[in-house]
Amino acid sequence: MGMLSKLQRAEPLQKLLYSQAVKRACRFNRQDPLEAQRLIFRDLIDTASSTQFGRDNDFGRLRNIWFDVAYKNYKSRVPIRSYQDFMTDYFYHDQPDPVSQRSAPTLDNMTWPGTIRMFCETSGTTAPSKFIPFSDQMFAENRRAALDMISCYLAANPKSQILDGKVLYMSGSTSLTSVKRGVWSGDMSALTLRFRPFYLTPFVEPHAEISALPWEEKLQAMAELLLQDDRIRVISGVPPWIILLLKRCIEIGKRPLRELLPHLELIIHGGTSMAPYRKEIETLFGGHLPQFLELLPSSEAFMAFQQPGEDQMQLTPYYGVFFEFVRFEDLDAQGKPTPYADAVPLEQVEVGQRYAIILSTCSGLWRYHIGDTIRFTSTTPHFIEFTGRDRFLDKLEEKVTQGEVEQAIAALNQTGGWNVREFMVGADIPGRRHQWILALQENGRSRAEAARILDSTLCQRNADYAAFRSQGRINAPDVLLVPEDGIYRWSQAERGKLGGQSKIPHIDPTPDSSMIQSLVRYRSIS
Repeated sequence: MGMLSKLQRAEPLQKLLYSQAVKRACRFNRQDPLEAQRLIFRDLIDTASSTQFGRDNDFGRLRNIWFDVAYKNYKSRVPIRSYQDFMTDYFYHDQPDPVSQRSAPTLDNMTWPGTIRMFCETSGTTAPSKFIPFSDQMFAENRRAALDMISCYLAANPKSQILDGKVLYMSGSTSLTSVKRGVWSGDMSALTLRFRPFYLTPFVEPHAEISALPWEEKLQAMAELLLQDDRIRVISGVPPWIILLLKRCIEIGKRPLRELLPHLELIIHGGTSMAPYRKEIETLFGGHLPQFLELLPSSEAFMAFQQPGEDQMQLTPYYGVFFEFVRFEDLDAQGKPTPYADAVPLEQVEVGQRYAIILSTCSGLWRYHIGDTIRFTSTTPHFIEFTGRDRFLDKLEEKVTQGEVEQAIAALNQTGGWNVREFMVGADIPGRRHQWILALQENGRSRAEAARILDSTLCQRNADYAAFRSQGRINAPDVLLVPEDGIYRWSQAERGKLGGQSKIPHIDPTPDSSMIQSLVRYRSIS
């Protein structure tokens, strides 16, 4: 055992760390979110006023004036932009050749001071990879958010053993691309692992040699590690990949999870809703569940996390990001806001309203349409529920949201006998119906039964869908069943993406429904 590990297990140090965590949690909970947003807005404007973007938008005139006046001017000067807009206007403004956009841009005092040294490379579902700037300040803000989340957990769980243990971090690809000397691009998890403080290394698993393995080999190695190392108290990852890991543990250990992993205390999950997977996880643990915490991270910003004892996440408007919100009803048919859509700051949001999130960040994204939507269930504090991507089932004018799709799958799984591992739904336009692909274990149930339950749930959840079904404008859905790993095998074979933080899109995002058609074709020949 290394010196750092020995120090970690020393009782006086653990008491000190716990004491500091409690103090940090108290500071977190005393913050005023509205005041924090005003201060962050001011800091962002001041810091970026000398950049190209700041000069183009006359940030100098927004300094040292009242927030309400400055924000009104900011909205009138700066349009809401998508990634494509930033590519055209700033990221690749002097590189007209489309080939150049296949690697990270060079950003030096363009939209944020200094040189951006890290880019989060995200795999688009309908476009080439995106390269999201990830500044040193944003790296520090994300680390601060993670410390606050863990501190809140420890403060609520004084008998927690995680200070004496490790975290199993289910990362995506750990390979990085050297853009130029000192500038890197790659999966966010790869950047986080590569540039994390050295003193955290003994407390994070798996090590580099396992992280670099192909997904199937990495899954096997992580499962063996989790079974062997009783100091792994926390798993962090995306729900479907966590389930794969837990099932692999059962396959290896041949016993119930509660016996195999008695040391597992906490699962931190994000990236996609847990609702469709909740029943399967409860079944895997046989009712003896660890604790769960949900967070809402992204390559662009850290946005929310759940505190122990709370059912939902709280928006965390404290980490170098200024939030704005556009009503879901004001998005166009492609799920996008207009450049000068009626956005509101945090202090003006309404409970029950679904919003698209607009971000201005300390990485130099300004009024950036991130593509996620949330609904506020409270404003004291700001509890939210993640309602999915802006994309929704709308090819037949029905506007069914991702949240409603996931609720339909959750309802199916709760009926008993169904255990949907993964799924995708898209439009069969000629047939004027929804096409569902469900990946699950053999259960002897019929496609017709699944179609009935999914159809009924969507009718209950979405008035437009119910009206269109009753009017005959949308036909009954078609359901296809595939083996539990069928969608994953398709994703690897057809998209070259599997594992880590590569999420399966639950709603086909392609304009022509080509993704769901590709999956249907793959099913027929595999």
